[in-house]
Amino acid sequence: MSYSSTTERRQPRPALIQAMIDAWYQPDLRRRILFTLAILVIFRFIAHVPVPGVDIVALRQLFQSNQLLGFLDIFSGGAMRNLSVAAMGVYPYITASIILQIMIPVIPRLSALAREGEAGRQRINQYTHWMTVPIAAASAYGQLVLLNRLGVLGALWPYPGGEFLPTLAMIVSMAGGTMLLVWLGELITESGIGNGISVIIFGGIVAGLPTLFGQGVFANDPIALALVGFAGLATIYFIVVFTEAQRRIPVQYGRSVTRQGRVYRQSGSTFIPLRVNSAGMIPLIFAFSILIFPPTVASYFQEADNNVVSGVGDFFARNLGPEGFMYWLLLFWLVVAFTFFYTMVTFQQQNLAESLQRNGGFIPGIRPGPPTHNYLIRVLTRITWGGAIFLGIVAIVPFFLLLATGVSTLSISSTALLIVVAVVLDTMRQLQSQLLMRQYEGFLR
Repeated sequence: MSYSSTTERRQPRPALIQAMIDAWYQPDLRRRILFTLAILVIFRFIAHVPVPGVDIVALRQLFQSNQLLGFLDIFSGGAMRNLSVAAMGVYPYITASIILQIMIPVIPRLSALAREGEAGRQRINQYTHWMTVPIAAASAYGQLVLLNRLGVLGALWPYPGGEFLPTLAMIVSMAGGTMLLVWLGELITESGIGNGISVIIFGGIVAGLPTLFGQGVFANDPIALALVGFAGLATIYFIVVFTEAQRRIPVQYGRSVTRQGRVYRQSGSTFIPLRVNSAGMIPLIFAFSILIFPPTVASYFQEADNNVVSGVGDFFARNLGPEGFMYWLLLFWLVVAFTFFYTMVTFQQQNLAESLQRNGGFIPGIRPGPPTHNYLIRVLTRITWGGAIFLGIVAIVPFFLLLATGVSTLSISSTALLIVVAVVLDTMRQLQSQLLMRQYEGFLR
């Protein structure tokens, strides 16, 4: 039976469902999908392996009453609520990746590695793994100190009453859990479907959403929940629009090829897709990571003996926490700034103008070389304003929802929605490309 006749008989089904069914009937794709699901199941088991020496009941009560900790718990899929070995997720690895990407244009050695193709990328990835270990250890100790000050964890070394070996065991187990998740993510990238690290983050967020929505349903009125649901659907729609939006720069190729002593001229045309939101979810993660530190550090000085020091600590803890207006204002501007910064850094690493000139390509009406580079920077800057402001609005939507509805249990889900939708779209594109390679119809007609 031909594929066209099969498609006609399956026509009533939506294209997405049909493509997933077609992928399931392909043995190699089915094996990749099952492998990805199996890794996610393993991840969920790891997320429930607790670190020893923690009062779980007091810890869960703390997370229910603290909005900032509740935000972090969503991104760990409930692992922080249990203080499991996977409490930090893969975020130390993401932090290390961001740091290295920022350092590449600054350090000549890293810049040279970035130009060496696949071998250079593997070397940089190895450096990222090495950097992840100390970052994970420092983050683990910081989390433990914070929980100790909140009264749900015993004394830690070198504080009075704390012991070195138990503290070291907790730090090593949490850092080891992060590296295990990074390894599982890379297994998904190699043998599964989608970007493994993103899929791990996706699995953690999706696993925590039922509990979040359950708390909202039982704790709030139907009108407020309906408003939050409408805002969530609208947010998903605009996330898809801005994630897929792009400016296509036309490119023409013209080169001379010598064959058997004769010169042939070849020409062709294509385009460079410059995305409106080429930074993805990185600015949001980076901005949230930075804003977590000031109130955390300030909380250490709230109970100081000096009245001035305690007053300053109390001021920063109240105004730079998720309950204060200043927190959301700083969050908006940090997201906008990081969007521009990350977009420009990654664009500089691509060397598009140099690659076009080397391959005989040019933008009509623009001279090759530096004029092409300046033109692309100018266009990218203009369209990035839309993506940056959009990401900033996505970051602060929970604040306005909280003011309008008072539904605090669902007020931190817009960033999670952005990550979930971005991962789903990326996975869909990868599955579509696999189907097209096998002459199957993809998600887009």
